[in-house]
Amino acid sequence: MRRRRSAGPPQPCRALVSGGSGGIGAAVCKALATVGMHVIVHAGSRLDRAEQVVAEIIAAGGQAEAVQFDLGDEAACSAAMTRLTEPEPLAVVVHNAGTHDDAPLAGMTALQWQRVIDINLNAFYRLVQPAMLGMARLRWGRVVAISSVAARLGNRGQANYAAAKAGLHGAVICLTREMAARGITANTVAPGLVDTDMLDSADSEQALALVPAGRLGRPEEIAALVAFLCSDQAAYINGQLIGIDGGMAPG
Repeated sequence: MRRRRSAGPPQPCRALVSGGSGGIGAAVCKALATVGMHVIVHAGSRLDRAEQVVAEIIAAGGQAEAVQFDLGDEAACSAAMTRLTEPEPLAVVVHNAGTHDDAPLAGMTALQWQRVIDINLNAFYRLVQPAMLGMARLRWGRVVAISSVAARLGNRGQANYAAAKAGLHGAVICLTREMAARGITANTVAPGLVDTDMLDSADSEQALALVPAGRLGRPEEIAALVAFLCSDQAAYINGQLIGIDGGMAPG
């Protein structure tokens, strides 16, 4: 059997991280910069936060730039991705950005459903699809979708969020079958409770009883896994849903 070999990561390796200005996103950006990637730090609204992440990366000797556009705006996403992919291909796309707007399904409005699906799931298509041709030409690429333990266990009031996050894994599996032969991998990471500003303190204290590890995860722990999946060493890991949740949803 003839062995297929990846061309290896391009130099420089350009990586886009959506929601790179948030807790997990910032940690992912810094981890990718540490291994030598040029990181494009995306912000949805707070460009100043993305610029702060960029400043920290540059101060540590890395390469980064900040971008801002609304993931829920199809035209804005298309224009931004054209700007980002025309000079040279993106080799890595990490769709980390997400939002939630909780309500019981019986009382959930159409707007609540649509906005959460749009940012968490539809934005995956808007970011990844334009990057595919460039990755195919490189014969090397890494796609990582950040899902959630909610997609595996469910959670009251989060039917929209869980549906969107679960949908990411379905998209990743299909992408794997379509692009693996070109040296492109796609995987889903499903964090549990992580110590970030987005985590409600009251909810986290109650939910900690469900975590066998007995503690919150750290953004750096999520980032370490993402950085590995984006490396050449992870070339044979493809189409996987990997939980990193302290044992909340084993198996």
